[in-house]
Amino acid sequence: MSSAMSAHTASEPTPMGYSTETVTLNIADMSCASCVGRIERSLRNTAGVVEVWVNLANKQATVELQAEHSTVQHLIAALGAAGYSATLADDDQTTADQAQQELQSLQRTLWFAAALTLPIFLLDMGGHFIPPLQHWLHSQFGQHNLHLLFFVLASGVQFGPGLRFYRQGWTTLRHGNPDMNALVMLGTSAAYGYSVVATFLPQVLPAESVHVYFEASAVIITLVLLGRVLEARAKGRTSQAISRLLGLQARTARVERDGEWVNIAVDAIVVGDVVQVRPGEKIPVDGTVIDGDSYVDEAMISGEPLPVHKQQGAEVVGGTVNQNGSLCLRVTQVGENTVLAQIIRLVQHAQSTRLPVQALVDKVTAVFVPIVIGLAVLTFMVWLWLGPQPALSLAVVNAVAVLIIACPCAMGLATPTSIMVGTGKAAELGILFRQGHALQSLRAVKVIALDKTGTLTKGRPELTDLEVTEGWDRYDILRLVASVERHSEHPIAAAIVAAAEAQGIAWDSAHDFSAEPGLGVQARVGQQSIVVGADRYMHKLGIDISHLASSAARLAQQGKTPLYAAIDNRLAAIIAVADPIKDSSPAAIQALHRMGLQVVMLTGDHRQTAEAVARQLGIDQVRAEVLPEDKVAVVKQLQAQGHQVAFVGDGINDAPALAQAEVGIAIGSGTDIAIESAEVVLMSGDVRNVAHAVQLSHATLRNIKQNLFWAFAYNASLIPVAAGVLYPLLGVLLSPMLAALAMAMSSLCVVSNALRLRRFQPLLI
Repeated sequence: MSSAMSAHTASEPTPMGYSTETVTLNIADMSCASCVGRIERSLRNTAGVVEVWVNLANKQATVELQAEHSTVQHLIAALGAAGYSATLADDDQTTADQAQQELQSLQRTLWFAAALTLPIFLLDMGGHFIPPLQHWLHSQFGQHNLHLLFFVLASGVQFGPGLRFYRQGWTTLRHGNPDMNALVMLGTSAAYGYSVVATFLPQVLPAESVHVYFEASAVIITLVLLGRVLEARAKGRTSQAISRLLGLQARTARVERDGEWVNIAVDAIVVGDVVQVRPGEKIPVDGTVIDGDSYVDEAMISGEPLPVHKQQGAEVVGGTVNQNGSLCLRVTQVGENTVLAQIIRLVQHAQSTRLPVQALVDKVTAVFVPIVIGLAVLTFMVWLWLGPQPALSLAVVNAVAVLIIACPCAMGLATPTSIMVGTGKAAELGILFRQGHALQSLRAVKVIALDKTGTLTKGRPELTDLEVTEGWDRYDILRLVASVERHSEHPIAAAIVAAAEAQGIAWDSAHDFSAEPGLGVQARVGQQSIVVGADRYMHKLGIDISHLASSAARLAQQGKTPLYAAIDNRLAAIIAVADPIKDSSPAAIQALHRMGLQVVMLTGDHRQTAEAVARQLGIDQVRAEVLPEDKVAVVKQLQAQGHQVAFVGDGINDAPALAQAEVGIAIGSGTDIAIESAEVVLMSGDVRNVAHAVQLSHATLRNIKQNLFWAFAYNASLIPVAAGVLYPLLGVLLSPMLAALAMAMSSLCVVSNALRLRRFQPLLI
């Protein structure tokens, strides 16, 4: 797995002839779904911008632009004109770091707001609940003096911590695209402004309407800030998968320099260096083992819990942990080219993707805030016209409650938070979504089409049977056959030689070697003539194999390839070679069936061999003797039957089928071309991860729907309550302060629900 896994970040030519580059911007003032739409429109209207992806959950915009026509400065200027401050994302600064900085800033602002708000709340609301306290305060300080104190404290909140709502809200209101900040600005300004008039110009108001609501304006701002702090804390946990991946990176390494071992920073390592990794240490970079023998924990890369044996010639991945032996490795990839760096980029790219389901949210939020402002105006007018006394005061209070409770934060967070947590959890399981939209597409899949070789099977033949005829010794036959086959490059020959090596059999020298493609090989070992090949070869040479016909039929029924060995023109043994089924394949197929999915196997093998494998695994359909170029046609046939198809493969010849399917799933141990053609990459060869990916897709989409239902149901139900529809029946009004608290809690509920995906466990097997 190499650079094919990396997300698109560098400049590259497009079919239209111009080159594009992708940049990521941090946007500090993005707070709701309306912001997302406005930012996208502002960036898309900038000359040279090709595509825009905005993520509310991590407050970033990813922009693909024509390098010749636009720059980062143009993008930042466009956002500035729309009322948003933006900076180029720092590759060395993680989303978690940015979230932590934002959280600290919000916490400082919240504490300041709370310090000014608390005296107003205690003195004013305390007086309402404890009449003796109110009488004492009025007698000692006077009501007007208390109002002056509230004015000073509330002004500090309104134009101190609350200034952030004015900066953003006024800009969006002026551009005709009001957002959540505009709602808070209008609501608190109405309560604050009404209170200022009641304090300094009470004569302009009806006598029964002279009330102050300084506590409402201050408490609303403080509660909105509290909601943002809680939301920022929760959202920070959505990016923990990236933080954990970044935490895998080693900081220093023990490298050979001028014949001595020295500790240097990982950044100073170059390709070709020799690195020593002692037991318990992290492997710093990607490399090839040149000396040593150990087991390596690759769980955070592949999702596999069992350590993997590594010895000379084995590939190792930076960030994995060496367990019990010392390893020396030659560095093959450093920096941005390591597998871990590419995984991080893939996860970040998937987390910034907008799913098709987001289109519904975009349509609603495009008109939502203007409608809310209209409803607030309508609420004010109805209460002023039809409401009981003090009508003006009640009209202001209820209009403010409508403005505050309707903030569409929860709507904007519903989809991106679930995507961030879902794709992060997938990475922990060794499943990488190269394209975030595959999370939604995979849920609709009804047919899983799998390539056999290398996907369901190990992809390399192994010697499974060696049955000798009377008068021959098994050890001698294997020694003689391996002595001949070691001169052949055929995979079956390699399987026979590997079996002899595994049993410690030393072969003899062979001479007069010859091979007939598709038939077999022959050579002389000492004075003996050895022939190894298929039944056709034996027939051609006139060697009788009839008395092993039943054995050959039995082996073929089991999906094995029977071969024969003859010595000095006498049949000596029947040999069977097969591509073994992976241990994980039976459980994977069972899990897919339990989810109601149909499983189709594609292979170039003979039908008898393919059907034998299908019987063992319980596969629904077999397409055998399929040429590489025909795999796309099979996928198209399945799609023509009305099926949504996911294709799973690992080879170069699988790339077209991976691209044709609704979802292409590449085995990470496969080729780069296959990986580049897929939307989903399984880091290990465990086919059960196909089922895991489907299950996670269902869980993530279910989570998104829960979030959207909560967000829409919340606004649909509580806006009328805030407007006062319950007052004629129950005499109930919703306080603006309670509206602010409810608004903050709605966002927190959505983020908390998304975080439940972190507890997702595959229902295997």
